Amino acid sequence: MVIDNMEESMPKTEEKHMEEAEKERFEYTYSAEKQKEVERIRKKYLPEEEDKMETLRKLDRSAEKPGQAIAIVMGTLGSLIFGIGMCCVMLWAETLFVPGIVIGLIGMLIVSLAYPMYIRVTKKQRAKIADRVLELSKEICV
Repeated sequence: MVIDNMEESMPKTEEKHMEEAEKERFEYTYSAEKQKEVERIRKKYLPEEEDKMETLRKLDRSAEKPGQAIAIVMGTLGSLIFGIGMCCVMLWAETLFVPGIVIGLIGMLIVSLAYPMYIRVTKKQRAKIADRVLELSKEICV
């Protein structure tokens, strides 16, 4: 019986030593994806640095946005008006044939004016910010 007790106690002490050894061991696993994610999160909390090239890109995009918005609205409204004219011609041909053609032509006119309006508004916006864009481009090139 004494021998049996010793055999039972030996595995327990070995287990304790193994557990202690595992606690003392240091393990490090490097993951590139985790590092990238950590860096993305970190950038959110850092103060924004003013990058001149990014500022130049933003200014260039800001010159086109108002013209795009106007052109999209004009194109959409013109298409809807053109569709109403087509409906008048095809569905109510007996009574609204001629007014349907006129309404459709008005819609076509509005759609065809969307692009020239985009060009006009964009040119005006570019004229407004031209000095700032030229100044920034000189700073970047030099």
